[in-house]
Amino acid sequence: MGGLAARLPLDRRPTARRNPALVRFFVFYFRRFFVRHMNAMRLARWGRLGLTAGEGPVVVYSNHPAWWDGAVYVLGADTFLPHHESYAPIDAAMMAKYGFFGRIGAYGVDLESAAGAAHFLAASADILSKPNRAIWLAAQGRFSDVRERPVGLKAGIARLPELNPDALFVPLAIEYGFWEERGGEAFLAFGAPIRGADLLALDRPARRTRLEAALTGTLDHLSEDVRSRDPARFETVLSGEAGVGGIYDTWKRLRARARGERFDPSHGGRP
Repeated sequence: MGGLAARLPLDRRPTARRNPALVRFFVFYFRRFFVRHMNAMRLARWGRLGLTAGEGPVVVYSNHPAWWDGAVYVLGADTFLPHHESYAPIDAAMMAKYGFFGRIGAYGVDLESAAGAAHFLAASADILSKPNRAIWLAAQGRFSDVRERPVGLKAGIARLPELNPDALFVPLAIEYGFWEERGGEAFLAFGAPIRGADLLALDRPARRTRLEAALTGTLDHLSEDVRSRDPARFETVLSGEAGVGGIYDTWKRLRARARGERFDPSHGGRP
């Protein structure tokens, strides 16, 4: 593991480039952005991530349904793994265009070339060399509908257990939908962690099959809860701005004041 990471010059290692102050700024930015444009981030009650500060390193691998996934990673890392340094691979072309992403834990990936795959493994080895670190990985490597089966994980994820057998692999299901409010809902659920050592007992194709099965099961369970439209099945992690705004909300506010009631901009009442 150390040999792989050593292949990278120090200034190209994700752990050397990450700037904690800039990470905090982007958490603040994305939180404000999320609450302005979405109604809520909800976590399935059965899908909590029960890891402690000393457990890890961690590989959180998810499906990739929408543009919002990047914001979910930033906010999810701060909320669910606050004691871990979090990193995420992104497309190498995007990384070249927006180099400052490296200051918040991103590292470029080009899995279509042998050199790109080698760089991904070396950078990931650098990250997974310490227990207080985490990688958030869009493991399909492309945008994909949440209902697509098989989920089709990229082959590279099966190599990661070789970098550190102590790593924990955690499936994360992500789904978006609209309920009663103007803004969308982001639904999340974590599956049970899988030990890297257990994955190493399998050959690479079998590892990928097991990781896919764990993510598929988590996705299917989450979709059942989303279809129920029952907010009681979820914990609200982050609440956005409810209501329509403009004349409609002004009229509702005045009516509530005339009745001596508290104004609630949401359509059906906050759960």
